Amino acid sequence: MEKRLPLFLFLSFGILFGWQMLFPPPPKPEVTPRDSAGTAEQAEGQDAAGGARVPAAVPVDVLQGEPWSESLILGRVGELGHYAVRFDSLGGTVSDLSVDGWYDSGLLKPEQQREVAHWISLLRPMDLGAGPVGSLLMETSASSAVHFPGGLSQVHWAHEWILSGDEKIGVRFSHQAKAGGYKLIKEIRSVPDALHLEVLLRIEAPAGSEELSAHAARFRLIPAVGVPESSEDQYYIEPKARKGYETADGLEVDEEERRDGPALDDLEGDLPSGLRTAFVGVDNKYFAVLLRAADAVSRETLKGTRWRRVFDQGWLDDHPGEDSSAWRGMLVEQELALAMPGPGAASKYRFELYAGPKDEGLMLADEEAYAALMVEDLGFFDGIAGLLLTVLSALEGLVGNWGWAIILLTLLVRGVLFPINRRSQTAMAQHTTKMKRVQPKLNAVKEQYKDNPQKLRQEQAKIMQDEGAFPPLGGCLPMFLQIPVFFGLFSALRVSFDLRQASFLWVEDLSMPDRLLRIDFNTHLPFIGTIEYLNVLPPLMVVLWILQQRLMPKPTDEQAARMQKMMLWMPVLFGVFLYNYAGGLSLYMITSSLFGIAEYTIVRKIWPIDETEKARKPGKFMKRMKEMQEQQARMQKQQQASKKSGGGRKKRR
Repeated sequence: MEKRLPLFLFLSFGILFGWQMLFPPPPKPEVTPRDSAGTAEQAEGQDAAGGARVPAAVPVDVLQGEPWSESLILGRVGELGHYAVRFDSLGGTVSDLSVDGWYDSGLLKPEQQREVAHWISLLRPMDLGAGPVGSLLMETSASSAVHFPGGLSQVHWAHEWILSGDEKIGVRFSHQAKAGGYKLIKEIRSVPDALHLEVLLRIEAPAGSEELSAHAARFRLIPAVGVPESSEDQYYIEPKARKGYETADGLEVDEEERRDGPALDDLEGDLPSGLRTAFVGVDNKYFAVLLRAADAVSRETLKGTRWRRVFDQGWLDDHPGEDSSAWRGMLVEQELALAMPGPGAASKYRFELYAGPKDEGLMLADEEAYAALMVEDLGFFDGIAGLLLTVLSALEGLVGNWGWAIILLTLLVRGVLFPINRRSQTAMAQHTTKMKRVQPKLNAVKEQYKDNPQKLRQEQAKIMQDEGAFPPLGGCLPMFLQIPVFFGLFSALRVSFDLRQASFLWVEDLSMPDRLLRIDFNTHLPFIGTIEYLNVLPPLMVVLWILQQRLMPKPTDEQAARMQKMMLWMPVLFGVFLYNYAGGLSLYMITSSLFGIAEYTIVRKIWPIDETEKARKPGKFMKRMKEMQEQQARMQKQQQASKKSGGGRKKRR
């Protein structure tokens, strides 16, 4: 059964990776960013559940602050939460945010790491159809628009620095649309040695106003705008709009990912509500920006959540003609039910905005609910993938390098499966010996009944049963044990933050292709196109697969022999599929192939497999097969007797 493993893997990857080839993306919609803006204007005034949009302009004269924008370094060097943030009075938002401690290259010198330009960018402004807007953007709904005519996103909020001693730790934005009306205050401040920003919302009602009375109103909040891609992995689509929510069965995570050329009816939608919202936000492969309520009162304000795909006009300006691929942004709109206080009173709410890496330790230290997002990323084989990541991390702690840790993990997995594999190989070898003895009998009946296919099948089945020449059931067991391990590791290497920028030999990043050198070779082939880099590990992997196949015993069965010949080109297709995948996965499969080759060429010489045909032991399965055949024979006799009896009655008539 081992010779069927490459075929099984190939078919599995054909399903996983061939989906986009069989079902190409939907055609580019007949819509432009200006059309999106028009749609937004038409939708203004709807409640959040109706998909309200950022208004295109301030419709009436309102009180507002002066235009202002300024950058600030928050936190301290060497501590968590050392951010470079740019605040903007338009909408009272964060227009840019970068985080220190993680950089755009793993080869930077210490002095280069101190440059903000090399810090990982988590947020940037995007044009949602009415000009650039930033993160932590708020907007009114139908029930709150009366208190803030002109909206909240296209007006300049007043601002002042939040100080801790002489140190600036954040900004306090405020907006009062009309004299004697409600004032909405938004504070964004850093938290010492923490990977999140604190976001405080406060609504104040001036004393003595007869027009104001306590009631509830709905607003919309966009936590994160412009979360960029963090990887060139074509098998992990990013960014993703996320929502974690509680259900009767525990914490669930729902997502919606970016899509090239989305259809008009696929630009926005709702995310499940569940019993209670745990967090909302946007993440990419390695980093996340997630908003959560910091206390029970604030948690009750979180209502419905919508996702939206965003057309990135700035990206299109840099990539003219690629309109379909410009739908690169994802965001969520979180509906907030806030209490509008009576005269002289105030209501306040506290949230936390996680902005950092999808590192399990750091995320769980900030909020345990984020564990559900990590599990969701691992996919269907999350249990096995999580276990492998734990073992891999422990091995890295021993050897100090993720590449060697992957090699040791491979040897560990193959070592654990070796006894089962050995037993399977022995059973298959003994089966092959038996088939060599039985094959002449099968060939004889094949020649005898070559003109009677039905009789040929019956006689061959009879010989196989009499000789007990059916393949051993345990022959497939190692294959089925290795498949979950393979796909579990596939998932683990795809999203493991630890492998990001982890080097090994010439490989700079084990989460990316090994990229020995840039070649920009245009193949002019569909689905392949231009090969930017020469990746050495995938071709080496293919060569070892082919060598391993050639070392396998030649099957005696004609059909199996044809199958083995056909499978010789499967590794090549497999290598094409995995050419641009993580170098860590190639390293795993190269090590596994070397182990298999060593097993065939060295271990079997030292410890030969017993190929002697064993005496047949009738088991329950064989007895059951014999009973079924006897029952079938009786039924055939009864049918023949019934036909003869029926024919006799017709003659008498």
